[in-house]
Amino acid sequence: MAKRKHRYRRGYPLAVLVGLEDRRAVLWRVFSEVVKLDGTVERGGEAEKGELYDFHESIVNALRPIIKEGIKSIVIAAPARTDYAKNVLDHIRKHHVWLVREGPNAATFGELIGSASQLHEVHELVRTKEFRDAIGETTSRDAENIAAALEKTLDSDTGTAVLYSLEEIEDFVDGRQDQSNLRPEHIVLTDKYLADTKVRGRILRLLQISKNKGIKTTIINAETGAGLRLSQLGGLVCFAKSM
Repeated sequence: MAKRKHRYRRGYPLAVLVGLEDRRAVLWRVFSEVVKLDGTVERGGEAEKGELYDFHESIVNALRPIIKEGIKSIVIAAPARTDYAKNVLDHIRKHHVWLVREGPNAATFGELIGSASQLHEVHELVRTKEFRDAIGETTSRDAENIAAALEKTLDSDTGTAVLYSLEEIEDFVDGRQDQSNLRPEHIVLTDKYLADTKVRGRILRLLQISKNKGIKTTIINAETGAGLRLSQLGGLVCFAKSM
C-alpha cells in the first residue's frame, strides 16, 4: 500500500519579515502557519555611501514583486544597537515615497529588534510578543488602507467598481463576465470568511488564478475595523478599475 503523502500547510500570507545584517538582508514570507525563506540580498563593494544606496535599492527591488501581489505588511528586524533598520526606512521615505504615501498602493512598515537572518533565529523571533505586536500593527494599518480604498471606491461613480459575490468575481477573473472596460485589480477577503466557507477549494483556486494573472490578493483579520467593514459586505470583495 502506497504511503499517503502528507500535505504541507502554509496558511495564508500575513507579512514580509526582512532580517538585516551589515552586509546582507534576508527576506522571509510570514504565513499564518509557517515562515518561508523568500530570498537574500547581498551587499557588495566597499562600505561607501553609493554602495549603501545600491544595497537599499536592491532591498526595495526584492520587495516590489511581493508588494505587487498584495502583501504590504513589512516588518524590518535588525540587531540591537544598530541603525540598519533606520537607514533602510530613511532611504524608502526619501527615494520611494510611493511606498509610504497614503493610498491603495502604500505598504506599512514596522521595526523589530532582533536577528532574522537564520531560520532558527526566525523561529525564535516569531514566538515573541514583540513580533506578534509588530505583525498585528502593520497588518492592521494595511487593513485600514484597504478599508479607506474600499470606501473611496464605493463612493465613486466612475472608473471603479466593487464586486461582492464569489460567482461574480470568479466569472470576472476568468473572463466569463463582461465588465465593459473594467479589469480586476485587487481581491480582499477576511480570514474568517476563508475559515468558515464551505467552498474553500474554490476560494484557493480563485486566489491562485488571480496571483497568476497579476491581480493583488489580500487576507485581513476579521476582527480589525477594516475586517468588520468587509464582513458587513459579505467578507469578500473584488476591486475593479478602468483599463
